[in-house]
Amino acid sequence: MLIDSHHHVWWLDKFPHQFPPSWGAGLGRDFTPDDLKPELKACGIDGTVLVQSLDNYEETLHYLDVADQNSFIRGVVGWIPLADPAANARALETLRPRRKFVGMRHLIAYEKDPRWVLQPAVQESLGQLAKAGLAFEAIPVTEEQTEAVIEVARRLPELAIVLNHLGRPPVPEKGWEPWASQMVRAAALPNISVKLSVGGDIVWRWPWSTAELRRYSDHILEHFGARRVMAGSNWPVILLSCSFQQCWRGIEDLVSGLSPADRAEVMGGTAARVFKLPG
Repeated sequence: MLIDSHHHVWWLDKFPHQFPPSWGAGLGRDFTPDDLKPELKACGIDGTVLVQSLDNYEETLHYLDVADQNSFIRGVVGWIPLADPAANARALETLRPRRKFVGMRHLIAYEKDPRWVLQPAVQESLGQLAKAGLAFEAIPVTEEQTEAVIEVARRLPELAIVLNHLGRPPVPEKGWEPWASQMVRAAALPNISVKLSVGGDIVWRWPWSTAELRRYSDHILEHFGARRVMAGSNWPVILLSCSFQQCWRGIEDLVSGLSPADRAEVMGGTAARVFKLPG
């Protein structure tokens, strides 16, 4: 089974988005499940995980409704208010019956404090998330933010943490450290998994190159292993760099040297297991 572990949809009249001006105007329109369906069919993808794009609880409720209306969306990674443990607990209780709610993400990349996830209130809420058996998606874009996520994994070993977009390797700069060493230390913590995907802060200035991405994905696969790596398109953000099919075929190429069993893990098994996808 093929699972795209990371994509978005949005209707801008319902939930306005503000993209960085440097990204241009390419994302400034609606992207809906109907836009995504033909891309999934062309690549033989069976299901997806829909990921929040706003720190907005109402968007999460809307996405769960969208998922209920589209069977290919197997799970939703939404948003709940980590900074307010009481409100966080209420949200978790409300969302408990929604089987497709499989985890949450907070856009820590936009927090001024790089150690935001280590605040006591946030730690308490993440503990609630762990007890509920839900995953926490982390999207750090700086060395300091990544360090804080690694510390969260140490403090909360029962919390499943999914590091977005290969942990933000310095692909456009063709760099290596400190990212490479941080990923080795992150891999030593068994509760961290990684998405084989590329983030928006990279794609707007980097035309997709499977060859350039390979050393970064190889590093992740070497240290995390296939059972802790999951393929994700990051559609429609990836369209700033390439087409959906170019991205997905590139990911398939990046894992082509793995055994059939390991390829199956990266291309679907890991996401299904980590997110406990229904069905």
